Amino acid sequence: MSLRLPRHSSLRSAALLQRLLVCPHQRRAYRLPLPSTPLTPVTSKLELPPESEWRRHFPPAVRVNHRVSIRNAETAAKIADAFVPAGSVGKVIVEAFPGPGQLSRALLNLPRERIRKMIIMEDWPQYLDFLRPLQEADPRVTVIDRDGYTWDSYQHITELGLLDEVERLPWDQGVHPQLHFISHLPSTVTGEQLISQLLRTLPEREWLFQYGRIPLSLILSEHVFKRITSSTSAPNTRNKLSIVAEASSTCTAALPPALLSPFDAHFHPVSTSPHAKPAENKRSSRAVGLPFTSMNIVPHRESEQLIGRGKMDMWDYVLRRMFVKKATEVAKALPSLAPGAQTLAKMLTDPDRPEHERLDVKKKVNKLEAHEWALLVKAFDEWPFKPAMFDIAETFSDHSRL
Repeated sequence: MSLRLPRHSSLRSAALLQRLLVCPHQRRAYRLPLPSTPLTPVTSKLELPPESEWRRHFPPAVRVNHRVSIRNAETAAKIADAFVPAGSVGKVIVEAFPGPGQLSRALLNLPRERIRKMIIMEDWPQYLDFLRPLQEADPRVTVIDRDGYTWDSYQHITELGLLDEVERLPWDQGVHPQLHFISHLPSTVTGEQLISQLLRTLPEREWLFQYGRIPLSLILSEHVFKRITSSTSAPNTRNKLSIVAEASSTCTAALPPALLSPFDAHFHPVSTSPHAKPAENKRSSRAVGLPFTSMNIVPHRESEQLIGRGKMDMWDYVLRRMFVKKATEVAKALPSLAPGAQTLAKMLTDPDRPEHERLDVKKKVNKLEAHEWALLVKAFDEWPFKPAMFDIAETFSDHSRL
């Protein structure tokens, strides 16, 4: 429970109250904030508060403490230009988890021809207060009181007809020139699940990918960025997410990471307590304050897609089972797939198979490239003794999530 000082309390009174408010069991003072410099008045919420005052205008709350937002206006402008560069025309942006909207404003400040429409999804009231004025001031903007994690939010966008003018393009016609998804990625397990699920919808042409090869641009923790882009050159960090990403898309940094460092100079929230443990000293890789970065994800063209439509569940099953023994040779890990699956080693090394369809089964699981995983999944799919599909489909059962 928080205690409020009377409006006219003096510094001396506040200090006295702090000395008196002591827990009798722990003998520890409950600290009350002393009156400080008044907040700069915000006459119009079309403009954001001074960057130095964000912590006070947007105080900590359990529901949003894990959500990092770009705070520095100059940095936001650089990110906006990297996400929607010169040459872009008539973009329709779907933005999720915008926070108070520093990046939203930077995108709208790009040359007008680059962006035709912005659909902004946010459900935190204090952030909405600074987003709704954008809708009133700019006819390109629609603000929707929804989060960016549930499937219904995106269904709602289509039901409102906000994407009716977006053309559905075949995947062999290049990257979609209009529709573009942009988001801050929350620093939580659900944030990691979100990017994982987005990448899983890509091969199946679900979600926004039903419109074509939709680019994704993200502001996310360096930890998750490294998980997505991990390669066989660092086998200890190789993971299922990085393999699906490699098999389905090209993932690159939008800006050099150094331009977004240190965290406190660019992002909200920042710690104001001199006694707070530095983020780098915290055990959790998701601690707010650890380095953040930016990235662009572009789906592969049709001929480069290694995960065929309808095969994501199969890939998910094989990756999950094989990574149980990720530091083991493929031949020795094959029984993890199913009883008798060791016979796949003979299939994969059969000299009668074309050389480009053979796999070195002496390789360790975490050193397989994406195209080698495609060979393994294909062999398993063709194996007559593989488990029934209802055993393989160990996917998300909550369809309210992406």
